[in-house]
Parts: sequence; structure tokens; C-alpha cells
Amino acid sequence: MKSLYQSDITSLPLLGRGKVRDNYAVGDDRILIVTTDRLSAFDVVMGEPIPGKGLVLNQMSDFWFERLKDIVPNHLTGVAPESVVRPEEAAQVRGRSVVARRLEPILVEAVVRGYLIGSGWKDYQESGAICGVALPRGLRQAEKLAEPIFTPAAKAELGHHDENIPFAEMEKRIGTDLAGRIRAISISLYKAAAEYAATRGIIIADTKFEFGLDSNNTLYLMDEVLTADSSRFWPADSYAVGISPPSFDKQFVRDYLETVTGWDKTAPAPALPPEVIDKTGSKYREALKRLTGQDVMDEASS
Repeated sequence: MKSLYQSDITSLPLLGRGKVRDNYAVGDDRILIVTTDRLSAFDVVMGEPIPGKGLVLNQMSDFWFERLKDIVPNHLTGVAPESVVRPEEAAQVRGRSVVARRLEPILVEAVVRGYLIGSGWKDYQESGAICGVALPRGLRQAEKLAEPIFTPAAKAELGHHDENIPFAEMEKRIGTDLAGRIRAISISLYKAAAEYAATRGIIIADTKFEFGLDSNNTLYLMDEVLTADSSRFWPADSYAVGISPPSFDKQFVRDYLETVTGWDKTAPAPALPPEVIDKTGSKYREALKRLTGQDVMDEASS
């Protein structure tokens, strides 16, 4: 499978490059989002691509946008990405891109947690709470919470860690009404997705959503949704309380970086060996297949 580490679309103005996505202007009101095969770990972009990863992420987001569209409108326009670039650039966007509404992003990530894991587990051990949300005593690692909780995070500049903030701080930053709407919608999205995923043998431990506003202050779900980059997926058949379950994401990369390299988590990252790249790619593809029933659509089949 071919890989795309960085797109090179010269027919459209480049707006910017994130950790994974390259964004181009399509007129004044739309944006071409190209999901590359770049991978970040600990907020540092790796030097090697994961072949096909961008195809998987784009295909999975499209699946969830369609499935959840009755809860909140999303940024998709339905315009074919190949139609907004030159013919010779079509291969760069096919299967890994969308033409989306150009929105004003809300610079707070909407994080929903259904299980006690990751940074939430660390916070709970220290304070008995996550982002100011008090939890019962005696909970164990990876335990399911009685109800999903909303724990927002302030978005950081590229290369820096997002900062968990209390809900009250989110209200200060974007307003009480908007913060409340985003919290309610995010929990509804998580519950609907988790209920569906359970029928496919997958537990969604936590996830993050991103939202934006148009010129009429209409709220849209944007960026990516419920992918292995933005969510923690666990196979239900190997889930157990008290341990960190295996996950369908970049855990192979994180484990390699933390246990083998001695890396200090600052750029540049150490090189990834082929076996880590291969295992990571296979986990992304497995997540897509198990959740959606679809195989990844590469350039030959798209």
C-alpha cells in the first residue's frame, strides 16, 4: 500500500499542516482536508508514515459522520475531493480527503470518558477526580464509570500537550450556553457510538470531539470522529478491570518508544522499526474492519 507522508497540492492555497492533516482553502467557505499517513505520539510527529493510516482514518470518520448525523450536523459538504484539485493531484486526495465547511474552530476539545484509564486514571489516583469531576472511591484501573463524564481539554499549539481544564474554565472561555450544548451533544454522541460498538465487540473507553461554528453560529461536528487516533478502542473479549487492556491504536508505537528507546518525548522522535510500523498499521485496519465491517479502500479500489 502506498503511503503519503505530506501532501503537495499546488492548485489550492495551503492553510496549514497539523500533526496528521493538511488543510487547503477551497474558495472562501470550504476547506480540503487531506488525512496523511503521519503519526504522532506524545504530541511529536514521527519521521516515518504508517502506510494507509490516513485512508483508514478518513473512512472511519465518514462512517461515524453518517451514523451520527441526526444528533448534530457535521462539516461534510458531499463535494468530491478529486473535483477541487488538478487531475494530476487526484491520487493524493482520493480516499483520504474531504471537502468540508470552513468553520471557526472552538479551541476546546470535547473529551468524553466512559472508563477510568490513561490520564484520567492518573488524575483519579492523585485526587479522586478527573478535571474537577469527583468520582466514587475505590475504583480500579479500566473500570467502567456509572455514567460517561465530560472532561474538556484546551487545545495546545503543535508540539505541545493539550491541557485538561475544569468545565467551569470551558464556560469562561466560550460561554455557558455553548459549553453546555457541547457537553450534552458530546455525551449523546459517545453513548450512541458506544452502544453500536458494543454490538461489534468493541469497547469505546474514551474519545474526543471537535466542534466549529459557521457565520450564523450554527454548531457543527468537525475534524475527525471516533477514529483510532481520537479514541481508545478495546476488544471486549480481552477486557478486564485492573489492567490496561490492549487497544486498537498506536499503542505499539507508544510501548516501543517508552520501553525500548529511552526517548525523552521531545522532537525529533527516534526512528520506528518496520515491525512496529507494520503492527500499528494492522491494528488500524483491524479497528476499521471490526467496527464498520469494511476493508480499507486503497487507490486501486476507490
